[in-house]
Amino acid sequence: MTEEDSPSLSRPQRRLLCRIYNGRTVPIIADGRPFLTYKDASQYLLSLDPDARNVAYTQMKGAAQ
Repeated sequence: MTEEDSPSLSRPQRRLLCRIYNGRTVPIIADGRPFLTYKDASQYLLSLDPDARNVAYTQMKGAAQ
């Protein structure tokens, strides 16, 4: 099993998600869905296949800046 096939998020991904969702009052939109908490965002990302996960993660990361 490679890291790309891993069902979990990488440590840098988890850390960034925690930072961008900490105390957020305005949701981040990714894949047309609003995410306000780290838990919601991470559960959604884990439900996706690795390619779609990377796309959604990039959208979240871009929307937070």
